[in-house]
Amino acid sequence: MPSRDFQIICKDYLVSKEEFQLRLLNDFEILETLPKPENLAIYYESENYISHTDAKKSLTDKIYQGVKNYMLQQKLKWINSIAEGNKILDIGAGTGDFLFSAKKQNWIVAGVEPNTQARKLALEKGIELQKDSANFKENSFDVISMWHVLEHVPNLDIQIEELNRLLKPGGIAVIAVPNFKSFDAAYYQEFWAAYDVPRHLWHFSQAGITKLFESYNFKKVETRPLIFDAFYVSLLSEKNRSGKSNFLKALKIGGKSNLKARHTSEYSSLTYFFQKD
Repeated sequence: MPSRDFQIICKDYLVSKEEFQLRLLNDFEILETLPKPENLAIYYESENYISHTDAKKSLTDKIYQGVKNYMLQQKLKWINSIAEGNKILDIGAGTGDFLFSAKKQNWIVAGVEPNTQARKLALEKGIELQKDSANFKENSFDVISMWHVLEHVPNLDIQIEELNRLLKPGGIAVIAVPNFKSFDAAYYQEFWAAYDVPRHLWHFSQAGITKLFESYNFKKVETRPLIFDAFYVSLLSEKNRSGKSNFLKALKIGGKSNLKARHTSEYSSLTYFFQKD
């Protein structure tokens, strides 16, 4: 566990070039981004923020979109093998691709996405997203997914309480987040792209996120690695560090991270399946 004086200084490479601190949060192995900007929305105002677009301009965009399409099917396979029922809510649904795929597999879908442009792109695919989850009734969903979203929410307690409210008893919360104990995180340190300050307000270890959800009566039933994230994050990290993509170097570091994780389980990103007790 990091010591209480653990601290990393990271820069926002995407928008502002401002610096932020990462500090250990209480007794959890979770890091908190400080200070938290009052107006977070301005830090998402970039054409390069790819989860709010369907961009396929650059090589990085094309890699991202290609891997995303493959992983959509993989994610649904995981959920189908673990969860029961047919109603799914995706929080932070982006441009709606996950729900579009789930709908084709006969899931009854609903989604939340605060970004206006992303909601418009989702609607073009026939997926209507809500700005927030306030109007959904309690015990409504068999599955709630948050694919690289929990790290963005301003208040973890409020968000997990909302998951508890919306999930049926025995329902599954699917939470994918970066892992700051991975090899690629240790290698790139303050340049690690998955810190992505200040858009990422929280940074999780396996022990930290498990302890957090257990404190709200969720039980971890499964963990799955997102192995492609190590390559993509390494590619962005190389650019943060040197200003260049350095594709071959990123491929090497991403591969090394996955190889080490086969023994340590510390993959660059992990998907957790928590069951509502």
